[in-house]
Amino acid sequence: MTHASDDRAAVIELAYTYADALDRRDWAVLDTVFVEDVHADYAGLYVLDGRADLIAMIRGFLDPCGPTQHLMGNPRVLLDGDTASLALKMRVHHIGTGDRSHLTYECFGWYHAEAARTASGAWQIRSWRQEVTAEVGTQEVFAGS
Repeated sequence: MTHASDDRAAVIELAYTYADALDRRDWAVLDTVFVEDVHADYAGLYVLDGRADLIAMIRGFLDPCGPTQHLMGNPRVLLDGDTASLALKMRVHHIGTGDRSHLTYECFGWYHAEAARTASGAWQIRSWRQEVTAEVGTQEVFAGS
């Protein structure tokens, strides 16, 4: 692979690592995906600055939720030296837990990211945006038991 294709693969892998960390509730891995001062916008409902606040918000939804599956596809990457723009289609399925285990919530749309190569040579996300185009089910899945 060329250097550009290595970079493209590394940027896409960041998004896949994000999805896997959420589904496994592996917050230590999620911490490696974002720069410390990441800016995040979840469909305009949650706009956050800082990795700690972002992960706390995500945990607030997923810790009380049952199983999830964050699927991504059709990645589009634009490289510009040590920065990159990424867009992926997303489909995210959530299942309730406990007395809400019969409930589901699913959203569809896009993830948009800006990534940068760090001093160590690794890529991290510095801006993350979720664009929801459709929803089915109920967000009561996030309420826990």
